[in-house]
Amino acid sequence: MTENTPRKLILASTSVYRRQLLERLRLPFEVVASHVDETPLPQEPPELLACRLALAKANSVAANNPQSVVIGSDQVADLQGVALGKPGTHERAVAQLQTMRGELVIFQTAVSVVCHATGFAQTALAQVKVQFRNLTDRQIEAYLLAETPYDCAGSAKSEGLGIALLERIDNDDPTALVGLPLIRTCQMIEAAGIQVLRA
Repeated sequence: MTENTPRKLILASTSVYRRQLLERLRLPFEVVASHVDETPLPQEPPELLACRLALAKANSVAANNPQSVVIGSDQVADLQGVALGKPGTHERAVAQLQTMRGELVIFQTAVSVVCHATGFAQTALAQVKVQFRNLTDRQIEAYLLAETPYDCAGSAKSEGLGIALLERIDNDDPTALVGLPLIRTCQMIEAAGIQVLRA
């Protein structure tokens, strides 16, 4: 690559939510699926799990795209130190939401940016504290039938009807709860050499 040739930007995720968020930056990018085992390690804290998986996803895609700047991200719902991932099924989603009702849940959202050609690698963690309402079983069923959020950590699709599950959200990076903390992402891809605000 020449010095003036911009590096290609790749999102190491097939998540429609993360793709839509990254599109807000109006930068050209490609989407490449990462193939990473997301099984937690024994006694692995949720925040470390999110960071490890975000970096693993970025590195997995960067291995075949060493000249590119690659973004990886992962989100884990943290209920008193217990990791709640994507439910996958209706029954698991019901169980998750029953466990979280009336509770404070921390959504641990990690983002990693890597470029193998330059040796660049940064990982940041955005924590979103969410107070759930004391939901009834009927409210949980109504939400799940409307949204089917089985691919969302903790079954909470806050950008949709899931906002009705919540009493309060406390965070410093507003898009983190949806799955990609854009404030931190902007800082990191600029540090990797891609300018977000270009004249």
